Amino acid sequence: MYFGLPEPQLMPGARNAVETCLSVRPGEHVALIADEACRAVAASIAAAIEDRHAQYTGLLLEDFGPRPMTVAPPAVLEALETADAGVMCMTPQPGELGARMAIVRVVERRQIRYAHMVGVTPEIMQQGMRADYRMVDRLSDKLRERMLHAQTLTVKTEAGTSIAAHFDRGLDWVKTSGLISPRYWSNLPAGEVFTTPATVDGTFVCDATAGDHFNGKYGDLQTTPLVLKIEGARLTGVDCARKDLEQEFWQYCHTDENSDRVGELAFGTNLGLSSMIGVLLQDEKFPGVHIAFGDPYGSQTHADWKSKTHVDVLTRNCDVWIDDDQVISKGHYQLSHLGLA
Repeated sequence: MYFGLPEPQLMPGARNAVETCLSVRPGEHVALIADEACRAVAASIAAAIEDRHAQYTGLLLEDFGPRPMTVAPPAVLEALETADAGVMCMTPQPGELGARMAIVRVVERRQIRYAHMVGVTPEIMQQGMRADYRMVDRLSDKLRERMLHAQTLTVKTEAGTSIAAHFDRGLDWVKTSGLISPRYWSNLPAGEVFTTPATVDGTFVCDATAGDHFNGKYGDLQTTPLVLKIEGARLTGVDCARKDLEQEFWQYCHTDENSDRVGELAFGTNLGLSSMIGVLLQDEKFPGVHIAFGDPYGSQTHADWKSKTHVDVLTRNCDVWIDDDQVISKGHYQLSHLGLA
């Protein structure tokens, strides 16, 4: 599959993805999966792969059937079975999470380097994908080290978020800082440190974006936030001025027995971002803390439960304390508190 000529303004981000994040080496083979909406991004990544004197197999999702795709196309899975690395850049549609999870299972089983760019846009390629990922990695390391021994994480915002989380020492804190290894695949743009919390209690106001298909359908929620009540890491109440969104979110979070459970609590660590843009893939990496209901990525955190769903919710301008130490103030890391100043 030929994705077309690359756009010059996308090439710095594409080279960062291929050279720095995936460390593609000459002679390696990359499975490059894309859809029509992300064709321009795929073209730039393909060019960056060729610049590394590597090869790629291009796969366009629309060639394998109608969207939304309910199952992972066999040709995509077959390409990942023999690739040294993989990239998937696509715009998600409702009902496709299962197919994406099937693709990730092949990646995890084979332990290949893999960049998951679901929701990527040309704007993101020119912003989050131009970050200094070595600095993002240093910050992520410091946070992970601190959280392995932390008792409590507190998150507050002026919009009304006020949660306290506690942790299970038997579960891991996972770093996805953009420097991708065979052990951990990563979203790109990257910059997260996450775990599955033992408990979360309080109110979380999603006044930015929500994940899965909610991002594309409802966009930025700053003017119509979701107010989420959480007790014992379970969603117990949803309130929103948009009653269609309120009902749909509540139903989504009750798809199965664990859809209402907080499966992820994450720091965003991409210091290259200066503002949110209304696209979850990038905004969840913005400095702050966010949570997700549903699947806990147990293959990485070692949580022993699963869900068919996973939906992130983001809040703006966080104040964050690790135990009694404030490490984020209004969405800005206090780097001196983390030994990075």
